Amino acid sequence: QVQLVESGGGLVQAGGSLRLSCAASGRTFSSYAMGWFRQAPGKEREFVAAISWSDDKTFYIGSVKGRFTISRDNAKNTVYLQMNSLKPEDTAVYYCAAMDSGLGPEGSWGQGTQVTVSS
Repeated sequence: QVQLVESGGGLVQAGGSLRLSCAASGRTFSSYAMGWFRQAPGKEREFVAAISWSDDKTFYIGSVKGRFTISRDNAKNTVYLQMNSLKPEDTAVYYCAAMDSGLGPEGSWGQGTQVTVSS
């Protein structure tokens, strides 16, 4: 049972940056990876990025490669998503999640954090 609390969202102009944080508690190490999903209005929730527990492998959806960086602080049980060069298409509610080996979400969702990128 993992509990997740997301923070760091906000309103930013295109080209700006935000840093999202996910504070985790519970048996986080039982999952394959930790990472982020996002959901824009009228769209399905989609995978964004992940980092594996075993070897720190990172995974990204193609549209964010080169702009977003996922990282983890094991001592703080916190996962971060540094988002640079933000685009209006990045506007969504961002959710942190534990993930299985297929990068599918495990456990419960947190409340999410809203990211809004203006033109």
